Amino acid sequence: MTSKGRVTIREVAERAGVSMATVSRVLSGNHPVPASTRARVLRAARDLDYVANAHARALVGGGRKMVAVVLRQVTSPFYAQVAEGVEAEAAARGWLCLVGTTGGDPGRELEFVQLMREEGARLVILVGGVVEDDAYRERVAHYAQALASSGARLVLCGRPAPDPDIPALVVEFDNEAGARAITGHLLSAGHRRIVFLGGLPGNTALDARVAGYRAALAEHGLGPEAAHVVDCGLGRAAGHRAMTELLKSGGNLGPGDCATPDADTLDTSTPGTSTPGTTAPGTTTPDTGPARFTAVFAGDDMVAAGALRAIADAGLRVPQDISVVGYNDIPLAEDFNPPLTTVRTPAEELGRAAVRIALRDPEHAAGAHHLLGTHIVVRDSVQPPPPGP
Repeated sequence: MTSKGRVTIREVAERAGVSMATVSRVLSGNHPVPASTRARVLRAARDLDYVANAHARALVGGGRKMVAVVLRQVTSPFYAQVAEGVEAEAAARGWLCLVGTTGGDPGRELEFVQLMREEGARLVILVGGVVEDDAYRERVAHYAQALASSGARLVLCGRPAPDPDIPALVVEFDNEAGARAITGHLLSAGHRRIVFLGGLPGNTALDARVAGYRAALAEHGLGPEAAHVVDCGLGRAAGHRAMTELLKSGGNLGPGDCATPDADTLDTSTPGTSTPGTTAPGTTTPDTGPARFTAVFAGDDMVAAGALRAIADAGLRVPQDISVVGYNDIPLAEDFNPPLTTVRTPAEELGRAAVRIALRDPEHAAGAHHLLGTHIVVRDSVQPPPPGP
């Protein structure tokens, strides 16, 4: 559906065949109305995509300056930092901040958008990459247009717009450049057999990281067969499971090995969701030329945490036997054993910028794109690979 302007209460009344006063009573919920009439009015409002005028509610004390931030989960350090940035910037401007979680369900995310639209939120911020399909793209475009028609803004934070023409502000960081840089760091240390652990096909954030990983390998003269992506999902448990299986296989990789996630690996820490795969996480294709990996690029720091535990459980050492790097630089990364070399993403600034840019220039924010930078934080989890057999 394409929004052509705000639907009025008069149009709802005409569709339902009742008076405007009756529509008002039904929508306010403060007056008794026959059940059949109420059902007719609500059906008309739903069919017309009617949303009560937040400015009119404000005149009678019901409206507030409100920003809503929608996250996969609040327990992830990355998401928590983004939400903290949104809250801090909103509070500094006298706005209220509401936080909703989706568990990685795009349908739930979009239901939250609709609720916040009905409640009159001026900004609705969706955080983190997702696995997108055509239905998701269509619904995001519709809600962006619907929010814009009511004077509100949709902000995509840490993900690209499904369509560059939709009226949504995009504030993200350069996932591909960060991944290219951290892979280059491993290559500069002498590693040539590097596993990417934690892919999630279709996820906007992780696809960019995999692209950066592949680009760095190519820049150092390595062919496509040098890339080894384990699509195990996200979170500490997924990283531990996949690394355990990889080590049990003897650490040998065939050219271009790729595993797929099972339903239990769609866990905690960074943006996205996925669909169940048919191959156990960490399982690789048959070797056609054994090459033991010497380094792991984890899709995020929580995957790295699981990988570190699995490596230690196998009696191996980081970085003496295997080097490990992560992504995001969560606060605990420097307390890992050993302290983790990783990519610092500006998580809190991402949240602050989403609010600041949207409120600074609301007339031109829609459709704008802002890209924040990343950088490597070097700690103690990387050293040159051990001598070959």
